[in-house]
Amino acid sequence: MGLGSIKGIDLKRARELAVEAHKLLAAGIDPIAARASIKATPTFGEVADRWIADKSGELRSDKSLERWKRALNVHAASLRDIRVDSVQTEDIMAVLKPIWSVKSETAKMARGYMEQVLNAAKAQGWRSGENPARWTGHLDQLLPKVSRLQRGHHKAMELHAIPGLMVSLRERDATAARALEFLILTAARSGEVREAVWSEIDLAAATWTIPAERMKAARSHRVPLSKAAVAVLLKMEPQRGGDDAFVFPGQKVGRPLSNMAFKKLMDRLDIEDVTSHGFRSAFRDWAGDQTNYPRELAEQALAHSIGDQAEQAYRRSDALERRRSMMQDWADRLATVPQT
Repeated sequence: MGLGSIKGIDLKRARELAVEAHKLLAAGIDPIAARASIKATPTFGEVADRWIADKSGELRSDKSLERWKRALNVHAASLRDIRVDSVQTEDIMAVLKPIWSVKSETAKMARGYMEQVLNAAKAQGWRSGENPARWTGHLDQLLPKVSRLQRGHHKAMELHAIPGLMVSLRERDATAARALEFLILTAARSGEVREAVWSEIDLAAATWTIPAERMKAARSHRVPLSKAAVAVLLKMEPQRGGDDAFVFPGQKVGRPLSNMAFKKLMDRLDIEDVTSHGFRSAFRDWAGDQTNYPRELAEQALAHSIGDQAEQAYRRSDALERRRSMMQDWADRLATVPQT
């Protein structure tokens, strides 16, 4: 059995390797076969890359793929050179603890991806035993629970302040201002608005149809457009390219607005501690606290899943016209600036 090149292994190390080989022999293990097995076992990084390549076909967008890569290449960077059968709980904790409280959503996703990679390694015979990244009955005993507020809260502007913001937006000659105005009027998600293309818009019917591949729930979603929302689109129409052109184009040709466009705009307006997603919360609060519209209608407007799978199967109508009245009332509310 060779122990390696004399250029890389000195006499002391060679003696140590020989002792280790004799110990394996004494235990009835072939040291050459054991070494070959070690070489055949991939690192966590290698398994992670294979897992991403094998599973990427299930994804609906490049954004999700980038999220996987960021979690497994950046946040879990310390694991990548460890042999996948050697990853232990302390290695997983070293990844999660620094970000568990400050980036809770990121940490939660990273944990899930690490668990799936280690499950894939076990399925291919490279690991055995329990998964050190599993949550229930394991990491839930080691990491503090993150409160719902920390996990999912998006800071929202107070309802009484939004009409004033709408006035400020209409005074600005900028694509980001038009896009944010449209986002608030439609209660849509940032990505849905930034990546909207003209083929999704029917100005005559005052309807915006977002295809399933761009929706979080993977179902197409029709948005009834208020008069104010249509007015925003009419302002953008002179810049319209083809049907596949972005409604709110970015500075680079053929690209949508940057995902930082709304934050930069609000910074310029001296608006702090408010996220674009928070306007959806403001809409939901208005619908629930200040109107008689049923909860289900507001949830449909936000493209949330309603009820269990059986109820969803029987709910064939998307209540477009009922939602149209609600969205017009929302636009009218936003046009009412409080008197000072």
